[in-house]
Amino acid sequence: MTIENDWHPSAPIANLQARARLLAQVRQFFAERKVMEVDTQLLSQAAVSDPFIESFEAIYRPSPEQQGVALYLQTSPEYAMKRLLAAGSGPIYQLGKVFRNGERGRRHNPEFTMLEWYRPGYSANQLMDEVEQLVLQTLQADQIERISYRDLFVKYLALDPHVVPTDILRALCRSRLGVEFEDDSRDTWLELLMSHLIEPQLQQPVFVHSFPSTQAALAQVVTDERGVEVATRFELYMGGVELANGYQELTDADEQARRLQVDQARRQALGLPQRPLEQRLVAALKATMPECSGVALGFDRLLMLALGVDSIDQVIAFPFERA
Repeated sequence: MTIENDWHPSAPIANLQARARLLAQVRQFFAERKVMEVDTQLLSQAAVSDPFIESFEAIYRPSPEQQGVALYLQTSPEYAMKRLLAAGSGPIYQLGKVFRNGERGRRHNPEFTMLEWYRPGYSANQLMDEVEQLVLQTLQADQIERISYRDLFVKYLALDPHVVPTDILRALCRSRLGVEFEDDSRDTWLELLMSHLIEPQLQQPVFVHSFPSTQAALAQVVTDERGVEVATRFELYMGGVELANGYQELTDADEQARRLQVDQARRQALGLPQRPLEQRLVAALKATMPECSGVALGFDRLLMLALGVDSIDQVIAFPFERA
């Protein structure tokens, strides 16, 4: 399609009107609960450490002839928002653009809209309650089931992901998914099984909680009733896709620093670029970080579910190819 023909939006105007209504509805939801909207920077001197999320790099130059400084477009406002929490902001939310390099498909656009919020004093279960209130109000659904990561794997694959040998996970991926590569990380195989065999079956809304401790990301780790260390992390699935990802947030500065370094080492092992780590976040945690829970929710995906459409292009004005 030529530029002369693709100037128009990919989403119908009616869908963009629905988008405007949902934006207003979300803001009203938080206004009623006295959660403050914040607006943090898009460009940062540090990048996300997650090996499986790639940042966009931008170059800042004080003047055209001077050497540039690398900056990174935010993949999530998480680091900046936690700095605000440590500074005493109280409950906050942000509704805005985030950027992830290399992500383009039916459910992905390199630039998309994320809703992220944090609740000091809330447990992960209390935050799940609030996520449920927002989502049910938006989607007109009845209820959201809750199931542990372990019980999910038992239900769909008849195995306990916390104790099953890595060899069995690898063999299952090869027999069911046809993968041939080598990897010693059990999480690689668990994530493949989750994304390819389990997620597509999660059509009705469901919270999956108590992830393996090795998949904690920035969540706290606790010991469950079986004596197994699990992450106080939850994900919300509906229509076979992940809609939200939440944590009982890590507040230990030393552990935060350790996890950033583990991610950096993993990036190096995978041959990925080394990015500056967010040391200001570590400093904020060391100063004073309240116990809290936080969640990131894909706004575009929520609208897709509300409208019953199957492509992100149908709910955003100008996707990557028309930007």
